[in-house]
Amino acid sequence: MLSDIWQDFLKIVKEEVGSRVVETWLKAVSLEQWDIDCKTIYVKAPNLFVKEWIASKYTALFQLHLSRLLNTSEVKVIFLCQTEEKSEKKQSLTTIIPAQKSVEIDQPQFQVAKKSYHYQYGKLNPSYRFDTFVVGPNNSLSYAAAYAVTEASGTLYNPLYIYGGSGLGKTHLLHAIGNALQEREEKLVVLYQTADRFVNEFINSIRFNKYHQFQQKYRDLDVLLIDDIQFLSGKEQTQEAFFHIFNAFYDAHKQIVFSSDIFPRQIEGLAERLRSRLEWGLVTDIHKPPLETKIAILKKKAAIHGETLNDEIAEYVAHKADSNVRELEGSLIRILAYASLTKQPLSLELAQKVLAGQQAKKEEISIDFNKITHLVCKRYSYRLSDLRSTSRAKELSLVRQIAMYLMKKMTDKSLREIGIFLGRKDHSTVIHAFEKIEQTVKKDALFGSTLKALEEDILR
Repeated sequence: MLSDIWQDFLKIVKEEVGSRVVETWLKAVSLEQWDIDCKTIYVKAPNLFVKEWIASKYTALFQLHLSRLLNTSEVKVIFLCQTEEKSEKKQSLTTIIPAQKSVEIDQPQFQVAKKSYHYQYGKLNPSYRFDTFVVGPNNSLSYAAAYAVTEASGTLYNPLYIYGGSGLGKTHLLHAIGNALQEREEKLVVLYQTADRFVNEFINSIRFNKYHQFQQKYRDLDVLLIDDIQFLSGKEQTQEAFFHIFNAFYDAHKQIVFSSDIFPRQIEGLAERLRSRLEWGLVTDIHKPPLETKIAILKKKAAIHGETLNDEIAEYVAHKADSNVRELEGSLIRILAYASLTKQPLSLELAQKVLAGQQAKKEEISIDFNKITHLVCKRYSYRLSDLRSTSRAKELSLVRQIAMYLMKKMTDKSLREIGIFLGRKDHSTVIHAFEKIEQTVKKDALFGSTLKALEEDILR
């Protein structure tokens, strides 16, 4: 009976607060006992963090719907941890009695415990180092700040926040910081983490009762490098957990470095107290490199591969690859691979031959917002005005998300620019759209093939 009531409760609240809250938090707890004489329901949480979070955020929800499902007017809700004995129930710290009354609960504290052993949780890319990073006028401040962090970790620029477009070297600098710090002190525990992996890790720690291990992992770190911090946008519970991690690191003078594609103040869907902390240290940006820097990058990348690139070839490739450093390196790798496979020497003619096809296609098409939305609307029989409307019709919302996904994937424009183009003030909707379409592609092969065909149409 109690299990049936619980399932009915989850169905009801899913409509009210959404599936994310249910999957992340409510499914982590269970109804342990219903005391009909005392009109008291006991809810068991896997750990103290979950107990306090649910009690502070969703007690009114439990009271309202459990009262109806249990046919009683003033149900009491007592939250317990798995570690608490039943004999302690009546002395529980979190007892909710009459409806409409709230209980103030202190936020869970996140204490930093100094590690007593060396263990590297995240893998740093050994090729991303300061001596393999080409410095130019577009990135000199970010480079200098990143290098300075390695000489005064946790005290000079903490946190350090680097922002700029995709493929311009932000991730390279994060790894370079980690590699340099570990060279200076071998036992230093450094973690490079993307924001989306952090979100998934946090959710899984709640769902599978591993929050203690999650806490312990971050307690043991000395340096935390978070890539694409903007992906915390709109994720309230993850932000809450990260807020305590940030405070603990900052208070202990442990270094934190962030990267993002936008300035902290432009990240919508982020708690103000967390957004302000992102700006506590130094904020620097990276722009697209000028021609001279691109040539220097190409020569250095070629040298890493054991090849020498003359000025003529380097300038040609630099002119052709104008999007970002990642595209620049991709063009170089194709040229080097072709020369190696065909056993031909590097020459301007060879570079022109290798890049001719892709450049001709690139010059014939201009992958911009208008082209993407035109073909998306054509395929699904909508207008651009429909995508820009406030309508939340299920089918239209999916098409709008597809457009956002393709705009993010196929252009180097920022999330904010995509949001503005489609009439969205809060670019967190773009992040949500990208994540949802990515997940759908993984689960639905037919949807994935349809999306692939659409991408090919856009590239024609």
